[in-house]
Amino acid sequence: LTYLSEDGEMGYPGNLKVEVIYEINGNELIISYKANTDKATPINMTNHAFFNLAGQAKGSINDHLLMLNADHFTPVAKGLIPLGEIIAVTGTPFDFTKVKRIGRDLNLIESNNQLSLGGGYDHNFVLNKETYGSMSLAARVFDPKSGRQMDIMTEEPGIQFYGGNFMNGSDTGKYGTKFEYRASFALETQHYPNSPNQSNFPNTILQPGETYQTKSIYKFSVVE
Repeated sequence: LTYLSEDGEMGYPGNLKVEVIYEINGNELIISYKANTDKATPINMTNHAFFNLAGQAKGSINDHLLMLNADHFTPVAKGLIPLGEIIAVTGTPFDFTKVKRIGRDLNLIESNNQLSLGGGYDHNFVLNKETYGSMSLAARVFDPKSGRQMDIMTEEPGIQFYGGNFMNGSDTGKYGTKFEYRASFALETQHYPNSPNQSNFPNTILQPGETYQTKSIYKFSVVE
C-alpha cells in the first residue's frame, strides 16, 4: 500500500511518501513500513488492529495472559499524553515482565492515578533492547481457553497496550460485530507518543535524504 501525504496535510510539513507492505509467511503476519520526505517532519507509523484470541465477540480479554518485555513505561497526563518521564514498572500494576492476567490489577483503578486516567491500560511501554532498532520480542499474549498464542516482535523501541477501556458497542467491526467494552485489545509497536516534545525520547523527526524504515511481526500459534 502506498500513500502521498502532501505538504501541509493536517498541518504536517513535507511531501511524505509512505509504503506499507503486509506479508503472510506461514503463521506470521509481517508489516514493513517505509517513508521519505522533502521536509523535516515527524513520523511514527503503527498498526492499530484489535485482537481477542478467544475469537471475535467472545467476551472479555481480561483473562488473557500477557507478557510485555518492558521494564519501564511512560506515564501520562490527563488526555493520555506522556509527560516525558520514563519510570520502572516494578511494584506497579504496569509490571507485565512476568506473565499475568490482563485484568488482574484492574481493581486498582480507583487507587492508581495512571490506571484511573486511562480507565485501565492505555499506555506506552519502553521495550528492553540490547541494540536500538534491533528485532526483538516485545509481547506475548495467550488465551487459556482456546490455547491460541500471539508473539509480537518489532524493531520499534516501544509498544502501546490498550485494553479496550473506551469501547462501548457504538463502533462496528467486520460481520456487523460491535466493539464491546474490553472485548478486544491492541498492542501497537511504535516510537513513544509525544516524542517531538520530549528531548529524552527517541527521535521521530524524519529529515530529507533519510529513509524511515521499520518492521514488526505478529506470530500466531496454538499451545496445548
